[in-house]
Amino acid sequence: MLIYLVAGARPNFMKIAPIVRALQARPDAPAFKIIHTGQHYDREMNDVFFEELGIPQPDVFMAAGGGSHAQQTAKIMIGFEELCTATRPDAVLVVGDVNSTLACSIVAKKLNIPVAHVEAGLRSFDMAMPEEINRLVTDSISDWFFVTEPSAVEHLRREGKKDDAIHYVGHVMVDNVLYQADKLGHADTSAFETSAWKAQQQAAGRRYGVVTLHRPSNVDDAATFTRIAGALKEIAAELPLIFPVHPRTRANIEKFGIDLGPNVTLAGPQAYMAFLNLWKDAAVVLTDSGGLQEETTALGVPCVTIRENTERPVTVDEGSNVLAGTDPAAILLEARKILRGEGKQGRRPHLWDGRAAERIVDVLTKEIRG
Repeated sequence: MLIYLVAGARPNFMKIAPIVRALQARPDAPAFKIIHTGQHYDREMNDVFFEELGIPQPDVFMAAGGGSHAQQTAKIMIGFEELCTATRPDAVLVVGDVNSTLACSIVAKKLNIPVAHVEAGLRSFDMAMPEEINRLVTDSISDWFFVTEPSAVEHLRREGKKDDAIHYVGHVMVDNVLYQADKLGHADTSAFETSAWKAQQQAAGRRYGVVTLHRPSNVDDAATFTRIAGALKEIAAELPLIFPVHPRTRANIEKFGIDLGPNVTLAGPQAYMAFLNLWKDAAVVLTDSGGLQEETTALGVPCVTIRENTERPVTVDEGSNVLAGTDPAAILLEARKILRGEGKQGRRPHLWDGRAAERIVDVLTKEIRG
């Protein structure tokens, strides 16, 4: 029996890594192949990256590349159909909400191959987000739904999914961050790009904050980005901030003449372990990333989400995340609460215990083997 594990972008590999480890650990589990669609290709995605994750190199690299949403989705569908036709798997597992998730789900379903969606049922109810469309379409045709939080179970039930297809298993992203944090405790971190900056703050007895911004709604509009930057500049007057900058974000900083002030240090994009080493000890993380909302909740790091909505409400209801929106006054208010020690005391949600992948493999093994 054979499962295709599909990943299209670097964060997807963080999610399939625990599943790979769980499949490898179970003698009766189906065989698997890691399929990298090449939706996002990063030259740093090399042997060291996969060694960090504890998983083998992808079995197939499709090299889909960029283009518009339609172009990229079409290229992935064509390549994945050829692959599934040449060597037909017994199931296709997709993760998250990128274009590869959507494309490979459609191809598999049209070939009558069962589809498992990990991180199913999340909803922002914001149809301006491409990810929301990908989530909705993927869930409309999936056979098995692996769910991270209670809200996702309710969404799937309202959409007519049967209870026996919905599996509340916890979160593979949390499996991975706990695994990597444990490895980091035994690693030499001195070579990481931002380690010297972090050590300088700690040696001076200073707390620090970490910023990430990449969503088009925040960084592609000059007025919105300028307002957010103003809030960050004010926070940085009280707390040094470091900002690993997404390439599109950096281009817009220059294009719009964004002034972040002298206390915001810009850094390049970070490798997974280097970035984890940076944010895990931060006083606050300010972000518009979905995954980082969950990872900070897993490690109990205060997080201010700079978005008007979130498809991960458990991080707000139970975790260490607050949803501030994009109004500078609200961002400042929430950040200053945290700095005064008045921020919320979150907890790690139910089943976010590092064993979600084991539960997923249990279900898949039973379903595929009948």
